[in-house]
Amino acid sequence: MQIYDGIISDRGSKYAVSGGACGTVEEVKAFLKELCRKKKFAKATHNTWGVILPDGPPLKNDDGESGAGMVILRMLEREGVTGQIVVVTRWYGGKHLGGDRFRHVQDAVRYYLDRI
Repeated sequence: MQIYDGIISDRGSKYAVSGGACGTVEEVKAFLKELCRKKKFAKATHNTWGVILPDGPPLKNDDGESGAGMVILRMLEREGVTGQIVVVTRWYGGKHLGGDRFRHVQDAVRYYLDRI
């Protein structure tokens, strides 16, 4: 599990990105459970994620950040990345970000992909 914390800050909201190898639905569940064992991530406003399993369907979860899971999946598809879950975590800072939140999700995923 790789975690990059505090990579983006905008109007009080803070972002982190994490990820790791996941080849099955069970591994995805185990990854998310392990991430949320960290109190900071368990208390986050959103933990959005996406993964393209090698032998299964693409999976995603917006966790209340509507559309963010699809943004992550599209980026993974474009890069041809399979078997890697990417989780973008947001701690809401009190001000709505509008469409900028999608740019921040993209920037966070790019940050992660550039490091694997």
